Amino acid sequence: MKAKPTRLVRPPARGLSARGLKRAFRLGLKSLWLHRLRSLLTVLGIVFGVCSVIAMLAIGEGASFEAQEQIKNLGSQNIILRSVKPPEQQKVSDKSQEGYVLQYGLTYTDLRRIKATIPGVTLIVPGRIIREYVWNVSRRVDCEILGTVPWYPEMRHHRVTSGRFFTDLDMASQANVCVLAAEVVTSLFPFDSPVGRDVRIGDSYYRVIGVMEPRVRRATGSETEGEAAESGLPRIFIPLETAKTRYGEVLSKERQGSFTAERVALHEVTVSVASLEQVLPVAAAIEAVMERHHKKKDYALLVPLEKLRQAERTKQIFNIVLGSIAAISLLVGGIGIMNIMLASVTERTREIGIRRALGARRRDIVVQFLVETAILSGSGGVLGVALGLTIPFLVSHFAGMKTIVTLWSPMVAFSISALVGIIFGLYPALRAARMDPVEALRHE
Repeated sequence: MKAKPTRLVRPPARGLSARGLKRAFRLGLKSLWLHRLRSLLTVLGIVFGVCSVIAMLAIGEGASFEAQEQIKNLGSQNIILRSVKPPEQQKVSDKSQEGYVLQYGLTYTDLRRIKATIPGVTLIVPGRIIREYVWNVSRRVDCEILGTVPWYPEMRHHRVTSGRFFTDLDMASQANVCVLAAEVVTSLFPFDSPVGRDVRIGDSYYRVIGVMEPRVRRATGSETEGEAAESGLPRIFIPLETAKTRYGEVLSKERQGSFTAERVALHEVTVSVASLEQVLPVAAAIEAVMERHHKKKDYALLVPLEKLRQAERTKQIFNIVLGSIAAISLLVGGIGIMNIMLASVTERTREIGIRRALGARRRDIVVQFLVETAILSGSGGVLGVALGLTIPFLVSHFAGMKTIVTLWSPMVAFSISALVGIIFGLYPALRAARMDPVEALRHE
């Protein structure tokens, strides 16, 4: 009986064990430590790339948050009308005793038309603005005096932090009472509470009955849009009827011998609607009513809801742009890793040949160089995340800008850095693995 021929069975390829991976990691650290300065400079490219991604996104997120908060403070269901001085060629003036009285802007008739003809309008807050110095003994502040109605805080989402706002009784009696903005308090009453004290506005004294909460401030230092949008001045609130009695409708100014006077019934009007769905249709209806009864463009219409949506779209674009710019720096760091690993392959050609001659497979060579790139990119990513979380804090502390570090930005930045390291380290690793052992041993 014939014996069957013996079949040679090739042993299955062994996978990379934990022991082999540990050995590759140890060899990688040793190789990088031999070229400490070069490795450090390579890591810095990844560090600054990751750091810039996190910091730029945090600054952009903070700026976007401030812009949205400023718009939300105006009220998403509000529509704001402001009186605007018309262009020179459209001015309509009435003859006065010593000059001309320029008449323009919003009127009480406009309020009645809006309330009577446009459905969906729930509340209207009129406002009259006079610029004056406010005095507390020898201290003074240049302010905007806003004559308004008792329901102003609810409409404009601006709360009273101490004391109270004026009431319907204060309105009816034309009381000399006022509510101060927080910025005015720090200038006029830096050491004690102003509630119950008196301030002088022009020739009249007003009893302080409350203090408003601070508004979100921009980097430029001006207040929330809509609070002092044009002049950037803090405001003092008095009853509208008191403002009408004390100042009338004609505001006159004398400067260097010239006399100017303006007749403006109302400087701003806030209209509140029943629901968000009605904001844009009601705004269009108000625009049509105003165009019909105002021959000149002496008003401006502001819809916070539109600006809020625009701010959200701007935020998305802003994040994409900032993220792309920061990603370029990561790309540069990845190119640095590829460059340094290609140089390392050239320097270690003879080492690679010896390892192949002693039985190392191509997979072992690939893993060895990928481990080194992973160490470079991983350590750079960790240091970059730490620095990226520190910079927004420093920016907020020293520059006064709001920064917001989202949870996903460090994770994304670190993931991209690790991915960049592996991708840019793959080509040098494959190049090293494809070397002919005989040719590698001959390399000097």
